[in-house]
Amino acid sequence: MIFSPTPLAGLLVVEPERKADERGFFARVWCKHEFAAMGLDVDVVQASVSHNRRAGTLRGMHFAWPPSQEGKLVRCERGAIYDVVIDLRPDSPSFLQQACFELDQDNRNALFIPPGLAHGFQTLRDGTDVLYMMTEAYRADLADGVRFDDPAFGIRWPLPVSVVVDRDRNYPDFDRDAFTRRLADRQSAVAH
Repeated sequence: MIFSPTPLAGLLVVEPERKADERGFFARVWCKHEFAAMGLDVDVVQASVSHNRRAGTLRGMHFAWPPSQEGKLVRCERGAIYDVVIDLRPDSPSFLQQACFELDQDNRNALFIPPGLAHGFQTLRDGTDVLYMMTEAYRADLADGVRFDDPAFGIRWPLPVSVVVDRDRNYPDFDRDAFTRRLADRQSAVAH
């Protein structure tokens, strides 16, 4: 696997290293040892798939509050997505910055998204499947998000939004000060 850094601290593009022959190719898409060699102690404990019927479907922007340390390896298995990640870690040099990627069934790249980043995507083709491999099991009580069209982030989605659930549509406007206070309170509660 080939690991490439991105503008967001800790966010990596993970490209499969293909071994091709007349049959096609073979490529490793997950290896605990290769992640460890990159300084990433990652244990995958849950995997999920997101099937999306229509192009323009939007999912996100999701993150988890502490004490969650949920990291994700996200790959588009069928179709194509425009993937967006926002750094929500106040102590990060890339705090509130975003990075965008196109992941599809042809490039087969994945993103390793460390804890503390918001993640979302828009499907670019009908019938798109996205695989998530998570370092912690999903906990609804810690799940939250920021709005996909919040002016604080100014994300430019490539297609008109065709499908989005009310939860993702109705997150309040992002308030940097309120967010950092709430995060600090949660981190303090975890420490005690």
